[in-house]
Amino acid sequence: MPELPEVETERGRLAAAVEGKRIASARIDDARLTRPDDPQLIAGALSGDRIVAVERRGKYIVVRLESDNVLLVHLRMTGGFRYAPASHERAVLELENGRRVAYRDTRRFGTWQLADVEQAEHQLAVKNGPEPLGRGFTTAFLADRLAGRTAPLKAAILDQRTVAGLGNIYADEALWHARLNPLRAAGSLSPDEIAALRDGIRKALRLGIKRQGADLGDGAYAGGSMQDEFRAYGRTGEPCDRCGTPIVKTRAGGRGTWYCPTCQAARSSASRPSRSSRQSSV
Repeated sequence: MPELPEVETERGRLAAAVEGKRIASARIDDARLTRPDDPQLIAGALSGDRIVAVERRGKYIVVRLESDNVLLVHLRMTGGFRYAPASHERAVLELENGRRVAYRDTRRFGTWQLADVEQAEHQLAVKNGPEPLGRGFTTAFLADRLAGRTAPLKAAILDQRTVAGLGNIYADEALWHARLNPLRAAGSLSPDEIAALRDGIRKALRLGIKRQGADLGDGAYAGGSMQDEFRAYGRTGEPCDRCGTPIVKTRAGGRGTWYCPTCQAARSSASRPSRSSRQSSV
């Protein structure tokens, strides 16, 4: 957490509060937020600048400024913006209209990076593939990224250069929609399966945005309802909504992974987990 739907929800709320507004003053209280850059220098550069637009690229919130600088915000696990005083504040922006915007992060893993436009665009391009809900995310692109890969499919699609913004939750949901086993070799998919994967990814992410992300009860993204729509993630032992088979948990690429062993059955013995590994992972 957060993934593309949660970041997009945060972006929309932030844009409504700050777009077109000038930053009267900025305060950064946690040096880890801007490391290795001096937080006082970043705060000074933000003060007096005007926020032109708030965009998203993958899991990054991209704040474009009148000075042509760009503030890249990565929420990591628990970062988010609050519009009233809150605990665990790491930075505060005071706007010219008197509004206060605080950045809150209980785990303190989030980052702020101030860069010029060229540096920012280069970093975003290097770290991210095309937006999965955009026109550039084609079956041809996906086929090229997966071709020849022996890594588990789940691990392959978590690569941000393959599916920008996708994380553990929505990867499980996408694979359930696509009826694909997360442990299959990524390069073993047929053209029809790649098309199904693309559609599954887009379906899961669109639903997540519609539900304003997932609220997992930790207070980080309160208000989202995607958790009520989960078909695979976190549902160990619950019946699959398609076939009734209990959802099982395993690990793929080091990540906890949930799937239906019937609807998402592996297509070959080489890609099917062994009996012992299935038993030990549930």
